[in-house]
Amino acid sequence: MKREDVVYGLIFDEHKQKVIMVKNVGAGWTLPGGAVEKGETLEEALIREVREETNLTVEVEELLAVNEVFFIEKDVHPLFFTFKVKIVDSEISILDHEEIEDIQWVDLNEADALMPYFTEGVEGLLQGKLDYTFQGKR
Repeated sequence: MKREDVVYGLIFDEHKQKVIMVKNVGAGWTLPGGAVEKGETLEEALIREVREETNLTVEVEELLAVNEVFFIEKDVHPLFFTFKVKIVDSEISILDHEEIEDIQWVDLNEADALMPYFTEGVEGLLQGKLDYTFQGKR
């Protein structure tokens, strides 16, 4: 199985109690992020991916979760690293409409429904306890 590293950024607005999520063309809602390219660190990939998907410049704060899954038919074993990040510049906008359909601030209940693989939900992640989940074989 081919191993693949994927990074995601959790951008949380404490006042509104919402997170930024992106709707990927043909793939549904996720946190902004994507695959780590050869020669990149996780942090470098995360900053690049968030910028490409949301036009936001972010600063990486801390690792919140590690998830992994085996995609049997695709013969891929991705590891997903979710980091808390904060916005340092720019306004939200879609830069690549062929990849991203929509960007929204989503309340915590809706975010939890869209991301059930975080065992204690987004609030659990924000408490700073590192979460690990094996999502099984698919």
